[in-house]
Amino acid sequence: MTVEPRIKTTVVGSYPVPDWLAALPSEQALVDATRTVLQIQEQAGIDLVCDGELYRFDVNHPETNGMIEYFVQPLSGVRTGINFDELVAYRAQRGMEFRTRPPAVVEGPVGSGLLDLPQACARAKRLTSRPFKFTLTGPHMLAKTVVDRHYKSLPDLTMAIAAALAEQVRYIDADVVQIDEANLPGSPDEWRWAAAAINVILNEVKTVPAVHLCFGNYGGQSIQKGGWASLLSYLNTLHADHVLLETAHRPPEELNVFRDLRPDLGLGLGVIDIKRTEIESPTAIARTLESAEAILGHGRIKYINPDCGFWMLKRTIADGKIRALVAGRDLYEGRKKEA
Repeated sequence: MTVEPRIKTTVVGSYPVPDWLAALPSEQALVDATRTVLQIQEQAGIDLVCDGELYRFDVNHPETNGMIEYFVQPLSGVRTGINFDELVAYRAQRGMEFRTRPPAVVEGPVGSGLLDLPQACARAKRLTSRPFKFTLTGPHMLAKTVVDRHYKSLPDLTMAIAAALAEQVRYIDADVVQIDEANLPGSPDEWRWAAAAINVILNEVKTVPAVHLCFGNYGGQSIQKGGWASLLSYLNTLHADHVLLETAHRPPEELNVFRDLRPDLGLGLGVIDIKRTEIESPTAIARTLESAEAILGHGRIKYINPDCGFWMLKRTIADGKIRALVAGRDLYEGRKKEA
């Protein structure tokens, strides 16, 4: 009889775009590539799999792996043509140094437009028999990357984008729906209205709602500065089942902050550093888990995961880290011995 693991394994979302998909993209090639990504996770023993987000990648905007353009450009109320004055203003905007141009300009009320997340979810979910997680970018990050000519208020724009995404999420059929916010850790003072907006979406998840936060990963660099202590109030406000956090690339002593995480909010511990190309050993991951549970208590950790998505890495490295994630958990729980 197989005993279910106490700590589940999952990935954050993205996977390196296969060369053959980038070279000759088509609907069938995308399905085949997604099937490959899911099977890699299944063969490694990942408990909660993701589709790799391959359909979001745009070679014209590789710096954000499609996690921005894919969501904002189909919305109603936006345009994608950017004039020079808007470019100049955008490049002077705080926190957008990693981008050279905005993904869109908001010039009217934001709506769902041509965005169709339920179909993207359904296409991937039917390719796996494992529990499946669907991911989407959060409203705070999306609002901060665009030029706003309509709302003239960042909180109002964020709430409008949240409403459009919530309309989509209402129809998503996935075991877990995860919202990614990679900008808020660098702007913790914005947590109140950011939390109000993301909760609008989380409230529409009909299965298990989750949130992922990190400090950015562009060219293997952390874009946001700060620490988790300043975001504890935000985390405790989320209408989520669990949060997946960047902790592998952070100071180990920072784990003490999560002692004050509300007890019913599950913790996803980052044990894979996606900013390093070295593949973690199962022993190192098991020791990380042992140290974390010594600080946070037995049973506090619900998932282990990478700090962020794998899209910046070579496929062989990403695959090795996926396998290590499961092997480290199994070693820690006594399910397997170190080879």
